[in-house]
Amino acid sequence: MTKIARELEDVRNSFQAVLEKIGKIEVDNIELGDKTIESKLPDIYQETATQVDTIKDILDAFLEKTEDFGDKNNVDKLREQQEINNLK
Repeated sequence: MTKIARELEDVRNSFQAVLEKIGKIEVDNIELGDKTIESKLPDIYQETATQVDTIKDILDAFLEKTEDFGDKNNVDKLREQQEINNLK
């Protein structure tokens, strides 16, 4: 479960990096004035931002399920016992 959570976080971070790059392109294009970039990039930015929000919602829900699972199944105590067993 933690692996999936890490991967979701990685995807969210990747999308965030795309948003930052789009923002830089928009700023750089101010001098250039390319009409295609001006007209299309804001839509791409908005769609990507929406995906970031969706991924965050998925991640939050998944983390909550992971925590509930851990609480119900005493995962922390099992980990502690495993560490004790490994020390023997």
